Amino acid sequence: MKQKRFYTFMSSTLLPWQRLWQSVWRLIPSPETDGRLLIALDDFINPKVGRQIFGCETIFDHAAKANQSRYPWAQNIVSVGLLKHIKGRWGCLFLDYRFYLPKKTIQAQKETATIRGKVLPFQTKLEQSSEMLIGIADHFSTVPLLAVTDSWFGNKSGVCQQSCPI
Repeated sequence: MKQKRFYTFMSSTLLPWQRLWQSVWRLIPSPETDGRLLIALDDFINPKVGRQIFGCETIFDHAAKANQSRYPWAQNIVSVGLLKHIKGRWGCLFLDYRFYLPKKTIQAQKETATIRGKVLPFQTKLEQSSEMLIGIADHFSTVPLLAVTDSWFGNKSGVCQQSCPI
């Protein structure tokens, strides 16, 4: 399988991702910690080499080291994961993710923002995060949810302050 086909598959809008994720979530034995779900919410970049990989863009890397490019060719991914204490250490089991594409990339209708010739609609990272958290909260509806984020998500326009009924 070529890399572009793999990344196109992983970003496919034709697959029933929500049902697939829910099938995986049902397999988690006792996901709660102290009677609630601890959910980590973060974004990260995934540097790539190929020029035709879905979701890639020149992205500013605020955490780049001195010997790294400040603007790598990379995918920007917003993800949520279940934090769980396992054998004396904290682990994070990814529960969902979204490819974040800047508005300028979508407006320019770049090939790296298209699936089957159609440009994806723009969503902010906060909108993507809210959508994922709401899906998880709906699935685990009997358990309170606590989202743990870094300082970027904690600014005045934070996820749960905007639209998350959790």
